[in-house]
Amino acid sequence: MPDHHPSRHAWLVVLILFGGSVLNYVDRSVLGVVKPHLQRDLSLNNFQYGLAVNSFLISYSVLYILGGRLADRFGYRRVFPINVAFWSMACMLHSLARGLGSLCIFRGLLGVGEGGFYPSAIRGTSELFGPEERAKPVGVLMCGLSVGALITPPIVAWITYHYGWRAAFTATGAAGLLLIPAWELLQRGPASPAQATPEGSRAGLLAVLGHRKYLCLLLARAVTDAVWTFYLFWMPGYFQEGRGFDLRAVGMLLWIPFLCADIGALAGGWASSGLIRRGWSIDRSRKTVLFIAASLGILGVLVPATHSAGVALALVGAVLFGQLAWTSNIHTSLTEIAPKEHVAVLYGITGAAGNGLGALAQPLIGRSVDTSGYNPAFLWAGLTYVAAIAFVAAMGKIEPIKRRIA
Repeated sequence: MPDHHPSRHAWLVVLILFGGSVLNYVDRSVLGVVKPHLQRDLSLNNFQYGLAVNSFLISYSVLYILGGRLADRFGYRRVFPINVAFWSMACMLHSLARGLGSLCIFRGLLGVGEGGFYPSAIRGTSELFGPEERAKPVGVLMCGLSVGALITPPIVAWITYHYGWRAAFTATGAAGLLLIPAWELLQRGPASPAQATPEGSRAGLLAVLGHRKYLCLLLARAVTDAVWTFYLFWMPGYFQEGRGFDLRAVGMLLWIPFLCADIGALAGGWASSGLIRRGWSIDRSRKTVLFIAASLGILGVLVPATHSAGVALALVGAVLFGQLAWTSNIHTSLTEIAPKEHVAVLYGITGAAGNGLGALAQPLIGRSVDTSGYNPAFLWAGLTYVAAIAFVAAMGKIEPIKRRIA
């Protein structure tokens, strides 16, 4: 089994994976920041811009599954540098875009490279850390999401202002390549042994896919991933259109919810790990944190009801704190129910489901905002956590899915 006290080597691996998580999110987010400049130079309308966005989402969803399968087959050590090199060069290729066709191709390639990252990273944490510590590195990885969302606008805006949007893609893409030498140097160190699963008790991939425990976890993750995309893509517009924020206020204040999300990712992981060290079972500790985190997510229904913009911002901060605390533990729970040899692909399938549901929700949210304002969207987002709690309760005990013996 993994060491109860993870080695310095294991945490250095997590540090590089965290860097990958940050840059993964930065590179996909550059397009949104440079959107006006890129559309003007390439003569793209909003419909064409949407096609480019979907090129990324489609390839990303497919590679979330296929990339997980590759990580299970060849190991996270081999797959990580390939993923980073591929998506970094794809990001740099955006600087050569001359029209819609080339932009869609480069966005698709970016999705191919980025899609396999998180499944392989989760596979790595499951090998390097035991159950009592595993939620901590997963929390660090999830923290990279909001760190990437936090730092992209100021960095990319500065590069674009001084050197143009093409330079922004070149610079952010090149940054990822710096991770590869550090990774290769670190992999010369000793590998931590993976947690053993009794041969006779392992469930096959198809058996897990049809198991209630896995299906409930998949649904719990997918519906809350859709909520994350709502807050990520619609929160800035809400505070400008519904709360009167100008761009200066957006820049000064809207980093706060993402900071809350970072804290939630770490707090959620450390909290459940701490409960396990105190003698709580994995099931009890994970579900306790999941239910508390989901309760914070429900507070989103109050956002449009308050008259104070400051209170609304605080509520969104509480929701995103809960969202990332939830994410740290729901992702970790997957590693605790899945057979070791299928962790990455099963994680990839849950990610593809969440990404797909989030993409489907976007036009529905847009129509709702156009016709009824933001109130129904916040109500949906808050009540989604009630459904997520029900899915976690219905999955049964968080423990390995075992093969049924006739």
